[in-house]
Amino acid sequence: MAGLTSSTIGRKYAMALSAMFLLIFLVMHLSVNMLSVFGEDGPFNAASYFMGYNPAVQFLMQPILIFAVFFHFIMGFILETRNNKARPVKYAVNNGKANSTWMSRNMIISGAVVLAFLALHMYDFWMHEMTYKYVPGEGDPTDMTRFWGELHEKFADPLRVGFYVISFVLLGLHLAHGFQSSFQSIGARHPKYTPVIKTLGNWYSILIPAGFIFIALFHFLTQ
Repeated sequence: MAGLTSSTIGRKYAMALSAMFLLIFLVMHLSVNMLSVFGEDGPFNAASYFMGYNPAVQFLMQPILIFAVFFHFIMGFILETRNNKARPVKYAVNNGKANSTWMSRNMIISGAVVLAFLALHMYDFWMHEMTYKYVPGEGDPTDMTRFWGELHEKFADPLRVGFYVISFVLLGLHLAHGFQSSFQSIGARHPKYTPVIKTLGNWYSILIPAGFIFIALFHFLTQ
């Protein structure tokens, strides 16, 4: 790992790999959460119980996920800082809009908002779940019917829903550049395949955030 992150190219490669892992996770996370729209008696409770109590998920995939999230954002800040230091003298005339997109110029901003959202999200759900499962007297860990109600209750607050929606919009902007950039960082550049990757990235950056926004609004509107 030290060798992989000792150079700029290595850091970009490592960041791209962590991004791809997170892209896969977002699909899985959305798939499970989308089950909640089928109601309290739908499959969401069973799926959540499996994800929350399966040893492979809890003690293998969850630590890897937490590491990947922090590694990705820390590496992003490091790369942004080093890039800025490498350009200490600003050009007299710099038309950024002509050379890059808004997303590529503001990845650090969208990433910071997404990181703040993740802190709230972990407080809302992960910390609650850890307390429920491991603090004596907080609840019955064998209760398989509680997950839908807990999710539904969180989205009763319009301020929380609003912050979630804004965060997912910025996540979409972050993904719009990050999806294609991650493939380019590992050398996936080809006249035939690059347009396909770009198209997939555009659709991904729209559908994934839109799905999460739909879930938040669904639970808010069905209180």
